[in-house]
Amino acid sequence: MRTDRDNASRLAIAPLLLAVSVGTGSFVTATAAFALSELHKTPGLSDNSTPAQGGTDKPAASPASPSGIPAPSPLVDKTNGQSSDTTPGSQDNSKPVEVIYDISKVPEPVRRMRQQIVEAAASGDLERLRPLLGTGASQTQVTVGEPTDDPISALKDLSGDPDGDEILAIMLDIISTGFVHVGQGTSEDMYVWPYFAQKDLKTLTPPERVELLRIVTAGDLSDMQEFGGYNFYRLGITADGRWKYFTAGD
Repeated sequence: MRTDRDNASRLAIAPLLLAVSVGTGSFVTATAAFALSELHKTPGLSDNSTPAQGGTDKPAASPASPSGIPAPSPLVDKTNGQSSDTTPGSQDNSKPVEVIYDISKVPEPVRRMRQQIVEAAASGDLERLRPLLGTGASQTQVTVGEPTDDPISALKDLSGDPDGDEILAIMLDIISTGFVHVGQGTSEDMYVWPYFAQKDLKTLTPPERVELLRIVTAGDLSDMQEFGGYNFYRLGITADGRWKYFTAGD
């Protein structure tokens, strides 16, 4: 986490609602998003190092992408080399949540879109995202309610700085975490970052809490546990490689 967030107490997030359902693959949003000037800054993109776990072994770091940005790294190695997590998720506590860290296990269109997002965000040029955001009915959702005429302008408005650098940094932090596959067998089959969006935060292990605290503050985590779920930014890419949304909310 960035040290300049130590004085921040709580995350002020508007009562956004974004439901990502495992069963139906649909999501619902409500109310307008707050500017990120009212959200705490998130930590910089992680490097290839990984913290030691309870034992003496460390999970192997994922190889860097061609842009130099690492693929999702198994910061929490709970499965002795496997890529799944059997902790019940917040969406359906009767079913395990499979957390994926190996990007090579997803369809090629998803890998390609993720890589394009990483490269565009890492460039520091918000305009490089424009070709990835789609248009019309296929436009990426970055605001609640009706689609915006200019998603780039909307993203810039969400950022706490005039150039949109903060929102790009948050985007990189989010898409560099482990992720989950939801909506299998439906028209909303997609991959969602970060995996915390589908977990019961009250059941997080200590290493998982540390991993989440790379994105939000301790006060934010406490609020989320009281609220009942993760409500910071999340990003969804459909199985056919379309960037579905990047927004905050439950």
